[in-house]
Amino acid sequence: MKRFLSIIGATIFTMALGISSAFAQSENYLSIGDSLAAGQTPYQQIDTGYSDLIAMKLGMTGQLSFYTKELAFPGYTTADVLKRVKSEEASDLLANATLITVSAGANDLLRLVQVNPTAGTLAFAQLQTDYALNIARKNMAEILDELKVRAPKAKVYVMGYYFAYPSVHATQKEGTNAQLVKLNKILQQQAEHAGAVFIDVYNSYGLNATNLLPNISDVHPNFEGYRQMANSFLHEYSGSKTLAISSNELPKPNPISFEQILEQVAKAEQKQVEKEKEKEKPSPTARAIQGGFKGYAAFMEKVRAKELF
Repeated sequence: MKRFLSIIGATIFTMALGISSAFAQSENYLSIGDSLAAGQTPYQQIDTGYSDLIAMKLGMTGQLSFYTKELAFPGYTTADVLKRVKSEEASDLLANATLITVSAGANDLLRLVQVNPTAGTLAFAQLQTDYALNIARKNMAEILDELKVRAPKAKVYVMGYYFAYPSVHATQKEGTNAQLVKLNKILQQQAEHAGAVFIDVYNSYGLNATNLLPNISDVHPNFEGYRQMANSFLHEYSGSKTLAISSNELPKPNPISFEQILEQVAKAEQKQVEKEKEKEKPSPTARAIQGGFKGYAAFMEKVRAKELF
């Protein structure tokens, strides 16, 4: 069964990249984390995200043998990512990975921020955010410890976050931005402590990146925003700008809605059930969907409630 049916249509994007196995030489790339790792658009769809662009570029230069974002899921907190990394279904992917990017932490923090996009205001309770940041610190440390054990061949990169509210009034930005800076510092410290690499994307956005975050009611970037994130990684990965992706290299939009994903996952579950009925024992290579449909149903409720990453 194609892995994209496991959760969010992940490797359909890899297929679209035209990466030939004949050129596969190097990285087994695994993208882990929240909706940024999954490639969520500003309009509640899934399309090409930063990890897809990284895979595209590595594939173009013959540096990619495998890529999936099967372990990325919209709405994931650090606790969710930790649980996913520890899961049995992640074992083979992690064991074979040579390159891992992790996006986790924003949902721990930003779900506590009350946003009124029309009025352009932000509000949060300091005590709650301090607690959330401490939980993110502990969970990220454990995530990275788990990856050391479960993905011993992988170089791990921890993705930082950008300021997600460029459209609010300038006077409203300072407090929330300060919390985001704290989160990025935590992620950087935990990455360095674990021997991983922190990727700073904050500076490529700044506080007023309305061109990268076009929907005032949504915190997800457009293709150009994801290109900035991918290029921040590729610069750190290669040590130069030789792998930088230009704007004219961006693929054409090919979004898939959450409803379509639900449909695909439901069909895949049905196919799996039918296969298992045909055989006395399931094929050892068959990958059953572990909670994919229910997970997306729950996520759709969060979307309707306007929760974040």
